[in-house]
Amino acid sequence: MYLNNKTILLSTLYRSPPSTRISSLEMTEAVVTRFFQSPRFAVAGANNDPHRFGYKIFAWYHQHSLPVTPIHPREPTIRLPSQEYPVASTPKSLPSPTETSLSFVTPPPVTLQLLKQAHEVGIPAVWFQPGTYNDEVLEYARDNFPAVIGGRGGAGSEGWCVLVDGEDGLESAGRTWKQQKL
Repeated sequence: MYLNNKTILLSTLYRSPPSTRISSLEMTEAVVTRFFQSPRFAVAGANNDPHRFGYKIFAWYHQHSLPVTPIHPREPTIRLPSQEYPVASTPKSLPSPTETSLSFVTPPPVTLQLLKQAHEVGIPAVWFQPGTYNDEVLEYARDNFPAVIGGRGGAGSEGWCVLVDGEDGLESAGRTWKQQKL
């Protein structure tokens, strides 16, 4: 198995009574699987700078042939070498939010603001990249979303990261993908 037990993975599954709790590893796999079972994805903080993580995370979804929408309040498009994507300015402007899992690559105050909008429109699953959350963000997410990934854990040294843990997550969700040119 690819996931380890050193996680602080948040989910409504975790808040069940102790007698019915599943193991941390099983819960982790269940939440990651749920995230990647969404038919659509979005990246809050996507940008046009190939040296920044917002671009790298967005490009990862594109390269794995996943339907992805960038979210940025000021950019009209995100340009990859092979394709240009129209941008949603907020989670509220996503075409099908209830079918979209959302990755965050934003500072914690921005993350919290966008997280509240994501909750309002029914986004079912969120993934916090390292550096995008604080205690307030994690508490809000835990209280308002069925599937939340963030904190210590995953295969990387800084916590859950789509770049490091994403392919294993796709596999656990039974999702096939074809490598796509950047």
